[in-house]
Amino acid sequence: MAIKVITDSTSYIDPETQNELGIDLIPLSVNFPDESFLETEVDYDYFYKKIEKTGIIPTSSQPSLGVIMEKFREIVSRGDEVLAIFISSTMSGTFATAMQAKEKILQEFPKARIEVMDSYTNCMALGMQVVAAAREAKVGASLNKALQAAQFVRDRVRFYFVPETLEYLKKGGRIGTASALLGTILKIRPILTVDMKTGMTHLLEKTRGTTTAINRMLEMMEADRNKYGLKEILIHHINAPEKAQNLKKLLMERYGLPVDICSIGPVIGLHTGLGTVGFVYYTEN
Repeated sequence: MAIKVITDSTSYIDPETQNELGIDLIPLSVNFPDESFLETEVDYDYFYKKIEKTGIIPTSSQPSLGVIMEKFREIVSRGDEVLAIFISSTMSGTFATAMQAKEKILQEFPKARIEVMDSYTNCMALGMQVVAAAREAKVGASLNKALQAAQFVRDRVRFYFVPETLEYLKKGGRIGTASALLGTILKIRPILTVDMKTGMTHLLEKTRGTTTAINRMLEMMEADRNKYGLKEILIHHINAPEKAQNLKKLLMERYGLPVDICSIGPVIGLHTGLGTVGFVYYTEN
C-alpha cells in the first residue's frame, strides 16, 4: 500500500519535481469567449498576449466532480491511499468538489483512506505543502505523517507579490477605475498577500514603485527570518524573468539558500497580470 499525493494545477510545481515525487496534478481551466484551455496545456505567452491584445480577462473554472472522482477511484482501486491538497477553498470550489468526490468514492470503497486538505492558499505556497507531503510519502511514511508535514508548512508559509500594473485588478473588478487611474499616475504598487486565516488574497500595503515594494517585502521576510528562521524560498513571476533573476541573485547572496524560480500560470495570473513578481517562503519555527 502506497500514498499518492494529489494537487491541482495552481500549485505550479515544476514537472521534474512532480515526476520525482510521484505527484498527480488535476488541472483547472481558463475560458475566453471564443476558446478554453486546461491550464496545463495552454502556452503562457499566448495566454497573456491574448489578454493584452483583446483586453478581455478570461474566467477560470474548477475540475469537475467526475474528474476528481476518477482520479480518486484509480488510486484506491489498486489499494493505495490518497492525500489531496488543493487551492484555498475561498478562492475556488475545487476543495469542496473534492470533498464530495471523497464521500462518493468511500461509498464504493468503504475501506479506502482518502484525506482532503485545504491549503488556504495557492501557487507554490500550496506547492510547498504538497512537496513536503510527497517527500514523506516517497520514503514510506504513513498517511498521517505526510498530512502533518503538509500542515507544518501550511502553518508557516508566507506569500508576498506585487503587480507591475493595476489594469488586471481593474479589469477583474478587484479595484475601481478611479483608484486604478490614480494609482497609475502616482506609481502606486500594492503589496498583496494571501491571508492564511481566510484563504483570500488581500492588500497588505501600498508603496510608490516596484523597487520600494520589493524592498518592503524583503524587510518582512527578514523580520520572519530573525524571529523564526528560514526554511525554503521560491520566486514567482509572470513574464518577468529579468526581475526574477535579479531577485534570485539578491536572495541567494543574502541567505545562502537555494532559490528556484517559478512562472505563475493563467488561473492565478489573470488576476494580477504581466510583470508581477513575488516570493514564497516558509519558516523553521
